[in-house]
Amino acid sequence: MAEAAQYFSSSNGNCSGSSGDDNRSSELVLSQLPKASSWLKSGVTLYQNCWFPSNALPNIISFQKQFKADDQDIILASNPKSGTTWLKALLFSILNRTDCSPSNTPLLTSNPHQLVPSFEFTFYSNPKRHDLNVMSSPRLVSTHIPYSSFPDSIKHSKCHIVYICRNPLDVIVSIWHFVNNGHPDRFWKASLEKPGKVLFLKYEDLKEDTFFQAKRIAEFIGFPFSKEEECNGVIEQILELCSLSKLKELDVNKHGRMRPNFENKLFFRKGKVGDWVNHLSASMVERVDKVMKEKLSDSGLLFKMSR
Repeated sequence: MAEAAQYFSSSNGNCSGSSGDDNRSSELVLSQLPKASSWLKSGVTLYQNCWFPSNALPNIISFQKQFKADDQDIILASNPKSGTTWLKALLFSILNRTDCSPSNTPLLTSNPHQLVPSFEFTFYSNPKRHDLNVMSSPRLVSTHIPYSSFPDSIKHSKCHIVYICRNPLDVIVSIWHFVNNGHPDRFWKASLEKPGKVLFLKYEDLKEDTFFQAKRIAEFIGFPFSKEEECNGVIEQILELCSLSKLKELDVNKHGRMRPNFENKLFFRKGKVGDWVNHLSASMVERVDKVMKEKLSDSGLLFKMSR
């Protein structure tokens, strides 16, 4: 797992090698799908009852067709701006704690998104450069794809899915697509139906009791902390290393770039629960609350929507 940051520059394998016919077929399907403008520069496309970023949809379709899950895989699923960066750091540190101490962890020199790469934005955006097969087991990979659009190999395997969501008022930048994708609702239902496969986390709960939730995550993915580790303060060391304040101050996150036009510091803001009260009017909250009730009223999934 710890070699994740290094393999990107040397790998030249392929995820699965799609044929020209497959590409032409996918292009034909994409050209016929409904499209709309959005805050995303590429716009969005309606596919399988969800709105996806248009520039990422070809990668998502390739992922659906080609990916073969392994029973040991660990998949971090989330919506953007919902605690993804923080959870990537936590999961990576929990998995690699026997090989990487807080003083020599790759997190000190690599952004969490480099260490926990994405299906749709890494492996299937450039399969000739990034090869899933070179990752050691258990493979830790992330995605923003909703559960309903996962390939069957994930749903039918014994791999583990850790999902995190956040109060949509705190991710208001992408609220419309958050609720219309049915993103939290589908993972919530999957966690109720398959509690041993899908762990559903709320960002607010993770912030409130990070120690307890870290233990819960470790146990769920099959890497529980031992009594000795607890006594030696290993959990506290991981939580300190992965804290937002610590990650924000690392040079790689203050000055580094994931891509030439994308600074790592953009992954970090306040991370504060309830900051929406400083930005949204009562009428805006009322509108969001109405949409959330329409989308989630029958699910049992609740978010605090009052000031």
